[in-house]
Amino acid sequence: MKKLDLAQELSSNAYPGRGIVIGKSDDGKFAVTAYFIMGRSENSRNRVFVENGDGIRTQAFDPSKLTDPHLIIYAPVRVLGNKLIVTNGDQTDTIYELMDEQMTFEQSLRTREFEDDAPNFTPRISGILHFEEGGFNYAMSILKSANGNPDSCQRYTFSYSNPIDGEGRFIHTYMGDGNPLPSFEGEPTLVGISGNIDEFTDMVWNNLNADNKVSLFVRFVDLATGKADTRIVNKNK
Repeated sequence: MKKLDLAQELSSNAYPGRGIVIGKSDDGKFAVTAYFIMGRSENSRNRVFVENGDGIRTQAFDPSKLTDPHLIIYAPVRVLGNKLIVTNGDQTDTIYELMDEQMTFEQSLRTREFEDDAPNFTPRISGILHFEEGGFNYAMSILKSANGNPDSCQRYTFSYSNPIDGEGRFIHTYMGDGNPLPSFEGEPTLVGISGNIDEFTDMVWNNLNADNKVSLFVRFVDLATGKADTRIVNKNK
């Protein structure tokens, strides 16, 4: 698979929807995670990321304009022991709770389906990083309808052991804008990871569509010490 430029992947797609990037810094010292949200409606755009313990949650920027919290208010990022969970919905809690009961990432997601937002049936995308002995491995998942047919849920899990320096994977909910929105296709895109946390954060944020971007979370975890460094960028301030 050809390694693509993440900046180009972002800038060339006006509406990838919600996206997860997981990989390893080019100096090999950090596990890298990013999660962004975008919006077309006023309700979707009326959000910010706020810190919530070791993770984050979405919150209405202007509570008076919140019309439906369903599908837009959730905890995208949670930490369970030596595992970092990141998703685009309340399946974060499902993964956290069922893995805490000794189920696997994949088993936990078998209890869930795509979102009930006809006609888009937005895929549920999820990622998990597992840290151990100065290294990490990760997995990504997508749950989606059968080409827009909600009668069938198609579940795919992709696992990556011993990540390569300067490489990551990028998965997002939509192939691009449309009505209905077309679901992501194929395996997560191989992309390059470069720069320190601030450089990487700026690159992702600056290449997301200016009209549609809402919020961005980035975390670098030092593999030697386990120390996490986090950045949150919100369009609404």
